[in-house]
Amino acid sequence: MELSFTATIIEWRGPAPFFYAVIPPGESAEISRIRKSVTYGWGVIPVVATIDGIRFETSLFPRDGSYLLPLKDVVRRRIGVTVGDVVEVEMVVGRAPREPDL
Repeated sequence: MELSFTATIIEWRGPAPFFYAVIPPGESAEISRIRKSVTYGWGVIPVVATIDGIRFETSLFPRDGSYLLPLKDVVRRRIGVTVGDVVEVEMVVGRAPREPDL
Protein backbone atom coordinates (compact mmCIF):
# COMPACT_ATOMS: atom_id res chain seq x y z
CA MET A 1 0.00 0.00 0.00
CA GLU A 2 1.31 3.44 -0.96
CA LEU A 3 0.11 6.55 0.86
CA SER A 4 0.79 10.29 0.63
CA PHE A 5 -0.32 12.69 3.34
CA THR A 6 0.48 15.76 5.42
CA ALA A 7 1.47 15.14 9.04
CA THR A 8 2.27 17.21 12.12
CA ILE A 9 5.39 16.45 14.16
CA ILE A 10 4.89 15.71 17.86
CA GLU A 11 7.24 14.84 20.69
CA TRP A 12 6.43 12.00 23.05
CA ARG A 13 8.45 12.40 26.20
CA GLY A 14 9.56 9.39 28.13
CA PRO A 15 12.89 8.27 29.49
CA ALA A 16 14.18 9.70 26.19
CA PRO A 17 12.23 12.06 23.91
CA PHE A 18 11.01 10.67 20.60
CA PHE A 19 9.64 12.58 17.62
CA TYR A 20 6.79 11.26 15.49
CA ALA A 21 4.69 12.28 12.49
CA VAL A 22 1.02 11.67 13.32
CA ILE A 23 -0.71 9.61 10.60
CA PRO A 24 -4.06 11.27 9.71
CA PRO A 25 -7.34 9.43 10.49
CA GLY A 26 -8.17 8.45 6.89
CA GLU A 27 -4.76 6.94 6.22
CA SER A 28 -4.79 5.28 9.66
CA ALA A 29 -8.09 3.61 8.75
CA GLU A 30 -6.58 2.32 5.49
CA ILE A 31 -3.59 0.92 7.38
CA SER A 32 -5.86 -0.69 9.98
CA ARG A 33 -7.66 -2.62 7.23
CA ILE A 34 -4.44 -4.41 6.23
CA ARG A 35 -2.59 -4.42 9.56
CA LYS A 36 -2.90 -8.16 10.18
CA SER A 37 -1.21 -8.98 6.89
CA VAL A 38 1.74 -6.60 7.41
CA THR A 39 2.45 -6.52 11.16
CA TYR A 40 5.36 -8.42 12.62
CA GLY A 41 3.92 -8.40 16.14
CA TRP A 42 2.55 -6.11 18.86
CA GLY A 43 0.68 -4.15 16.18
CA VAL A 44 3.93 -2.68 14.85
CA ILE A 45 3.89 -2.19 11.07
CA PRO A 46 7.03 -1.84 8.89
CA VAL A 47 7.11 1.04 6.40
CA VAL A 48 9.42 2.86 4.03
CA ALA A 49 8.81 6.59 4.30
CA THR A 50 10.09 9.58 2.36
CA ILE A 51 10.08 13.15 3.68
CA ASP A 52 11.80 15.98 1.76
CA GLY A 53 13.58 13.43 -0.42
CA ILE A 54 15.00 11.52 2.56
CA ARG A 55 13.97 7.85 2.37
CA PHE A 56 14.10 5.72 5.53
CA GLU A 57 12.79 2.46 6.94
CA THR A 58 11.00 2.32 10.28
CA SER A 59 7.88 0.87 11.88
CA LEU A 60 4.58 2.55 12.70
CA PHE A 61 3.36 2.42 16.28
CA PRO A 62 -0.36 2.16 17.03
CA ARG A 63 -1.72 4.87 19.34
CA ASP A 64 -5.32 5.73 20.21
CA GLY A 65 -6.79 4.26 17.02
CA SER A 66 -4.19 5.96 14.86
CA TYR A 67 -0.52 5.41 14.05
CA LEU A 68 2.70 7.29 14.70
CA LEU A 69 5.60 7.41 12.24
CA PRO A 70 8.84 7.57 14.27
CA LEU A 71 11.45 10.03 13.05
CA LYS A 72 14.99 8.91 13.75
CA ASP A 73 17.16 11.80 14.93
CA VAL A 74 19.39 11.52 11.86
CA VAL A 75 16.33 11.88 9.60
CA ARG A 76 14.77 14.66 11.65
CA ARG A 77 17.98 16.69 11.63
CA ARG A 78 18.51 16.24 7.88
CA ILE A 79 15.02 17.49 7.07
CA GLY A 80 15.22 20.17 9.77
CA VAL A 81 11.91 19.60 11.56
CA THR A 82 10.78 19.86 15.14
CA VAL A 83 7.58 19.81 17.21
CA GLY A 84 4.63 21.46 15.49
CA ASP A 85 6.12 21.42 12.00
CA VAL A 86 4.02 20.00 9.17
CA VAL A 87 5.60 17.64 6.62
CA GLU A 88 4.57 15.91 3.41
CA VAL A 89 5.03 12.15 3.73
CA GLU A 90 5.13 9.45 1.07
CA MET A 91 4.96 6.00 2.60
CA VAL A 92 4.91 2.37 1.51
CA VAL A 93 3.31 0.10 4.10
CA GLY A 94 4.90 -3.34 4.50
CA ARG A 95 8.40 -4.72 4.40
CA ALA A 96 10.85 -2.97 2.12
CA PRO A 97 11.90 -4.93 -0.94
CA ARG A 98 15.40 -6.29 -0.59
CA GLU A 99 18.11 -4.91 -2.83
CA PRO A 100 19.90 -7.53 -4.95
CA ASP A 101 23.22 -8.73 -3.53
CA LEU A 102 24.97 -8.10 -6.85
